[in-house]
Amino acid sequence: MTVDQTAVDAVREDVARLHDHLVRYNLVIWTGGNISGRVPGHDLFVIKPSGVDYDELTPQNMILCDLDGVVIEGEHSPSSDTAAHAYVYRNMPEVGGVVHTHSTYATAWAARGEAIPCVITGQADEFGGEIPVGPFAIIGDDTIGRGIVATLTGHRSRAVLMQNHGVFTIGKNARDAVKAAVMAEDVARTVHISRQLGEPIPIAPAAIDSLFNRYQNVYGQHESTEHPTGALA
Repeated sequence: MTVDQTAVDAVREDVARLHDHLVRYNLVIWTGGNISGRVPGHDLFVIKPSGVDYDELTPQNMILCDLDGVVIEGEHSPSSDTAAHAYVYRNMPEVGGVVHTHSTYATAWAARGEAIPCVITGQADEFGGEIPVGPFAIIGDDTIGRGIVATLTGHRSRAVLMQNHGVFTIGKNARDAVKAAVMAEDVARTVHISRQLGEPIPIAPAAIDSLFNRYQNVYGQHESTEHPTGALA
């Protein structure tokens, strides 16, 4: 297999840098959480090493894997969620990035096994409806990945709350998946607070459709068919 090293290096740099956003937005503690990114044009992805401090992450210690989760390059063990990421990439070819966190509010909803209802316009914009719950699964093999794929296939949400575990998000690239993780936690926090005040008012399905369409297809700059980073901002 001939590998475009320039493409691999670009994803290594991107994935290493994007972990800073997980810290910046308080989505992780200690060494928990991870980001991966697919290498364009190859059946490969780059993922965070397991148990390495965030301030020690560099492009050089990111791990290159094939779509079976087998390490191709890297001196460290890959994330313990590697099999889940690999399953997503194998079964959702449109996905270019995967993120996992145990962010506080989203994980609180996951602990209840409760989907986050669509009661704010920002959620309609970003996720096109509720943020669904995936099944309980033990870490270590591709069972979590199977739950992610089964839950998100045919669903507009790019986030899934894995029961009793945390949140996984997908995107067209790693940055897009990170944005979804940031927005999922913001939605989880806001809707939780609203429920302390009373019963939130649901948004009508037709309005959700309209909001989602506007945000995904009209909002932002559209000088080309796709944002340079692959994500709307």
